[in-house]
Amino acid sequence: VQLQASGGGLVQAGGSLRLSCAASGRTISNTVMGWFRQAPGKEREFVAAINWRGTSTYYADSVKGRFTISRDNAKNTVYLQMGSLKPEDTAVYYCARRNGLITSIKDGYDYWGQGTLVTVSS
Repeated sequence: VQLQASGGGLVQAGGSLRLSCAASGRTISNTVMGWFRQAPGKEREFVAAINWRGTSTYYADSVKGRFTISRDNAKNTVYLQMGSLKPEDTAVYYCARRNGLITSIKDGYDYWGQGTLVTVSS
């Protein structure tokens, strides 16, 4: 499966962006999907994940209440709606998929997209 993340860009603090992750090659309708991010000089960290039916979500504390993950299995696409953005949200955002249960552990994900850059200015 190939994952293509898009929607990144430059936004002012307090603004919003919606990231998309489109899958091709195989369906993602029966897999967990996650978003991770990596800021310059830092480790890649978990942001959010959603189960295959979209009925269960899990967020990092740093984004809870500001970000929303969702999916459209008919379109083979996962979204990350980001609001109240802060400069510390600046990072390359990656989508990833895994079989099994939701987890925040990045080693549990086997396919990754190429990333999309989000820059939040103060």
